[in-house]
Amino acid sequence: MANREHLALLKAGAVTWIEWRKKNPQIEPDLSAANLQGDNLRGANLQGVNLSKVDLGNALLVRANLSGADLSSANLYKAFLVEANLSDANLTVANLSGAILTQADLSHANFIGADLSEANLRGAAIAHANLIGTDLRGANLRDADLGAAKLMRTNLSFANLIEANLIAADLSEASLYEAEVLGAYLYKTDLYKANLNKAHFSGAYLLQANLSEADLSQADLSWTNLRGANLAGANLREANLRGADIRGANLNGVNLQEAIMPDASKHH
Repeated sequence: MANREHLALLKAGAVTWIEWRKKNPQIEPDLSAANLQGDNLRGANLQGVNLSKVDLGNALLVRANLSGADLSSANLYKAFLVEANLSDANLTVANLSGAILTQADLSHANFIGADLSEANLRGAAIAHANLIGTDLRGANLRDADLGAAKLMRTNLSFANLIEANLIAADLSEASLYEAEVLGAYLYKTDLYKANLNKAHFSGAYLLQANLSEADLSQADLSWTNLRGANLAGANLREANLRGADIRGANLNGVNLQEAIMPDASKHH
């Protein structure tokens, strides 16, 4: 449970809280399970604070410093976290559904089992974050940096990943069903056994990506760069590869039934 004194200091306002934290750097504030729903915590210094099971639904956390904070099982439903610092934070099983995280720093954060459905993460820094098994359905990740992020078994169905950086990210067994991945950077990205059915990859960079055994049926791969990609055993039935560069790609055992090939000729 939250320490009553710590909670009172936080509720007293940003200036009081910042002064107290400066004077007492040795104290680790405990705000666990506190009700901060809808509170204005803009710019608050909550670095390393215990916020597990806290209710921050609809709270204003613009530019707040939450780096290294424990937000496990926290409720951040529709919270405003624009430009907030959540680097190295623990967000396991947290509810971030509908949260606004544009331009936020989420690098190295732990999101295992978290709900980020419909969250707005446009332009966010998510490199090296752990998002294994998270729910990102319908999330906006346009221009986000997910370089080397762990996204195994993550649900990214209907997500917006336009021009996102997914270089060297692990998306094995993830679902990108009907996701928008236009112009995204997927160099050396692992998409082994991923569900990419009906995904839109037009103009994406998939150089040396691992797409072995992936389901790319009805996917739009027009004008993509697939040079040196591993497509062994992938399902490309009815996929559109018009204008794609597949030089050096491994096409062993690929299902190309009714696919539109790079030379625009039907391949049966």
